[in-house]
Amino acid sequence: MDKKLFESKMKLYGDSNVTLAKYLGIAPQTLSAKKNDNADFTQTEIVKIKTRYNLTAAEVDAIFFAN
Repeated sequence: MDKKLFESKMKLYGDSNVTLAKYLGIAPQTLSAKKNDNADFTQTEIVKIKTRYNLTAAEVDAIFFAN
């Protein structure tokens, strides 16, 4: 996961861990764990994030599937 790119998108859209977690229906602690590679995002969560931040397929790949 490219945490820096993900957090830059969050900031660009005015989101914090709390606001994004609420949108996703998860606890802020769960979002933090997922951002720190301690848990995986579900497909549903990735789709919601893609929609919220108007991400391209390339951006989704870069954020969620980067090594």
